Amino acid sequence: MNKELEKLGLAGSLAIFLPAALLMYMLTRFLIPYLSRATGQEPVLFWFIVGGVGIFTPLIVTGLLILHREGYAISRQTMTERLRFRRLTKSDIVWSIVGLVAVGIVSGLIMQGIKLVTGAYDPSPEFMAFEPLARGRYWLLLVWLPYWILNILGEEFIWRGVLFPRQEVAFGKCTWLVHGCGWGVFHIAFGWQLLLTLLPLLFIQSYIVQKTKNSWVGVILHGGLNGLSFLAICFGLI
Repeated sequence: MNKELEKLGLAGSLAIFLPAALLMYMLTRFLIPYLSRATGQEPVLFWFIVGGVGIFTPLIVTGLLILHREGYAISRQTMTERLRFRRLTKSDIVWSIVGLVAVGIVSGLIMQGIKLVTGAYDPSPEFMAFEPLARGRYWLLLVWLPYWILNILGEEFIWRGVLFPRQEVAFGKCTWLVHGCGWGVFHIAFGWQLLLTLLPLLFIQSYIVQKTKNSWVGVILHGGLNGLSFLAICFGLI
C-alpha cells in the first residue's frame, strides 16, 4: 500500500478539470434547458437529476478508473491511506469550524460587494433558478437529497481524495492555490456572480485540506456550506 504516488502536474490536472468543466457547461447550457422546456418543469429539478447522474456519477467513475490504473482496489486501507478519508481529530474539527466561519463571512462580504456594484445579487444561474419553496413544492427536497450526496461525495472523492495527494507531489506547499484554481475552472458554468461567491470556499477549503491531510474535512466544509446555502435559498433567506 505504501506506493509512491505519481505527481500530477499542471497538464495532468487540466486534463481532468477541463473535460469535467466542459461536461458541466454542455449539460447545463443545453440539456437542462431543453428538458425544462419539453416538460414544463422548473430547471432546478433537472439540475438535480442531470447533475447527479450526468456529472457527479461520472466523476466518481473517473476517480475509480484512476485508482485502478494506479493499482488500488477500494478497501479501508485505500480509503484511509491513499484517499486520506481518515478518522477526524480534534484539530480537524477545529479547522473545519474555522473554515466554515471564514468561508461564510468572506462569501457574505463578496455578496454584499456584488450588490453594491450591480444593485442586485442573484445567487443562482438559470439552470438552478427556482422560487423559494412553498406548499406543494417541498417534494423537491426529496430529489435534492440524493443529488447533494452525489455532489459532495463525488467531488470530494475525485478532487480531494484522488487528485489532491498527487498534486501535492508536483506543487508542494502551493498545491492549495493550484487546486483551487482548477476547482474554479470546473465551476465556470455557474456564472461570474456565483463563481466569485465561491472563491473563498475554493481556496480556503483547499488550504485546510492540505493543512489537515484529511479528506473528510473537505466533505464537512463543502457539504455543510452547500447544504446550508441551498436550504437558505429554499426558505427565502438569501
